[in-house]
Amino acid sequence: MADNYKILIIDDDKNICQLLNLYFTKEGFEVDIANNGKEGMSHFSNNPPNIVILDIMLPGKDGWDICREIRRMSDIPIIMLTAKSETFDKVLGLELGADDYVVKPFDPKELIARVKAVLRRYNQDNDANNVIVYPNLVIDKNTMLVKYQKKELELPPKEFELLYFLASHPNKVYTREQLLEQVWGFDYYGDSRTVDVHVNRLREKIGSENDPWKISTVWGVGYKFEVK
Repeated sequence: MADNYKILIIDDDKNICQLLNLYFTKEGFEVDIANNGKEGMSHFSNNPPNIVILDIMLPGKDGWDICREIRRMSDIPIIMLTAKSETFDKVLGLELGADDYVVKPFDPKELIARVKAVLRRYNQDNDANNVIVYPNLVIDKNTMLVKYQKKELELPPKEFELLYFLASHPNKVYTREQLLEQVWGFDYYGDSRTVDVHVNRLREKIGSENDPWKISTVWGVGYKFEVK
């Protein structure tokens, strides 16, 4: 299950980070580590993870603030990791949008099991809801709406379908002919430049240099939804 999953660990205890790095790497996760809140948000924006392990007691910005910031831009799963065990802290973390709560000291194997369980629920929910989520971007196939930087956009059907298809297959390159086949259908006999036109229109509506994703041109081949 863990193949290609990125996990971001934000904790100022370097010993715990090293221990979790060892365990999660062994399970097939790609591990990213930050030791304070500011660094954690930078890692989150520049290298979006599939799940975040977040300590509450951090230097600078604490875990509550980080949880709030992440939730403003993404619904990527968050597991709070802390020495605090009071009911109030658990309730607050869950109310802020955390998906689970683990108290130190903990068994790394239990934490791994919780991470996998949260990822399964998240993926099942999103698959069932036909919703794709990236930082600053939500693509909802049920409503045919795109939310970019908190603003809802109604895209023409083929622009939406093209974006949804590319974002469903991050970092995979497709030729113009493949995109015509997937989005416009087998019976479409139009010019492949149709794809270029639609990509350009999408770029005018979504994406900036600060986003950790973009619709990239692969010269001589086609396009991909690139996630940095």
